[in-house]
Amino acid sequence: MTGAAFFDLDRTLLARASGEAFSNAMRIAGMAPRRVPGEGLLYRLFNTVGETLPSMALARQAVVWAKGKPRDSVVKVAEAAADELFAQVQPFAHLVIAEHKNHGRPVVLATTSPYDLVKPFADRLGLDDVIATKYGVNDDGTYDGSLVGSFVWSAGKLTAVREWADAHDIDLAESYAYSDSVYDSPLLGAVGNPMVVNPDPRMVFMAAARRWPVINLDVAKGVRKVPFLGIELQKVLLQFARPEMFPYARFDIDGIDNIPAIGAAILVANHRSYFDISALALTVARTGRTVRSLGKKEVFDAPVVGQLAAAMGGIPVNRSSGSEEPLAAAADALAGGELVVLMPEGTIPRGPAFFEPELSGRWGAARLASLTKVPVIPIGVWGTEHVWPRSSRLPNVLNVTSPPLVTVRVGEPVELKYRSANADTKRIMTAISKLLPPEARRRRTPTAEDLARTYPPGYSGDPDAELDRRPGTD
Repeated sequence: MTGAAFFDLDRTLLARASGEAFSNAMRIAGMAPRRVPGEGLLYRLFNTVGETLPSMALARQAVVWAKGKPRDSVVKVAEAAADELFAQVQPFAHLVIAEHKNHGRPVVLATTSPYDLVKPFADRLGLDDVIATKYGVNDDGTYDGSLVGSFVWSAGKLTAVREWADAHDIDLAESYAYSDSVYDSPLLGAVGNPMVVNPDPRMVFMAAARRWPVINLDVAKGVRKVPFLGIELQKVLLQFARPEMFPYARFDIDGIDNIPAIGAAILVANHRSYFDISALALTVARTGRTVRSLGKKEVFDAPVVGQLAAAMGGIPVNRSSGSEEPLAAAADALAGGELVVLMPEGTIPRGPAFFEPELSGRWGAARLASLTKVPVIPIGVWGTEHVWPRSSRLPNVLNVTSPPLVTVRVGEPVELKYRSANADTKRIMTAISKLLPPEARRRRTPTAEDLARTYPPGYSGDPDAELDRRPGTD
């Protein structure tokens, strides 16, 4: 026996209620009157707090209201609404579904909604089967006002899933169930792998009490949201990414319009200081979007900081392992329409390499772009090394009388060929270099003091070897 994956519909596969799409389609088909007063409010309430006993009582009565209506007409309405519902599927749901299919698990929609309304949508999504509330049908093809089997809600949903599992030789102990609703607790408790998605307020407590994992299908894997508010943690923190929060630096940021307002893109920047992260955060914050950042594994291993980085969707990279997992995680984030930011240099250049006019990079950005074919947006960062030189453990936060200037320039997408990772990496680094001030492209001999500022505290390596550290093939 094998397991299956059972997905709830509203506020799980979809971010909101499906009823609004069905109501609109019914009105267009002439099967329903104009919008009922208060209907919009009911949908907003459901989208905010999830299922309630009154809303489920109304859903239970729908079978009576359907009496006498032709089934064929309802199916046509459902087919008309299927594309609209498909467009509302949460972006990372597709990846989760594909993962289950790759493991040979049937993927089944398990919902309280009427079967005839949701079956075309399930077919459009490529699901294997549907467990839903079924209405009785008269010989003339009209609904007779009765239910066939259980009302698929709460304990009734578990009953229907068990019957389906028995009929299809499915082991619930090996199965997964995804739902937002506390009323689906019977089902989640019956499977071996319960997954709480976008939990309603009561389910937050239930999940905590039963130690069920909580995920969100509108953001990349591992990203945390603030409980009850449903707001991504990174979005909350980006509210504090304002110039006034950094009185020890001045900022000149331009070209933000080149970052797409929606859809996937790879943001690539040069690396001069630990303060680059703050400069990039200020830049991205102005777009209102969040990003997934690739960073050294050492950052994620650090107490507190590492957990926070992971919760905000950071992707750890262990450069010595040669693992493809970071690339795959970044590709998944892009497939969900997110922004991914990385620094192709891999680390802050040290010693003579810091003053090299020609930027060198690793191949990760080029390989990711070749894999996903999304735009690559170059960003040139300059001056951050004066705010937080590599030789200091902390930025110079006391320099508020004459703070150094940090410039950030966002360029247009880089034209890549996708034939050679090495050649495309050079194109990316050239595009970044063009965004830097002229002094960045002039060769000069650094002083001993200049060189000392580029080394981390306690550095004992060979400065001459730093010129040979990049580019890498990872």
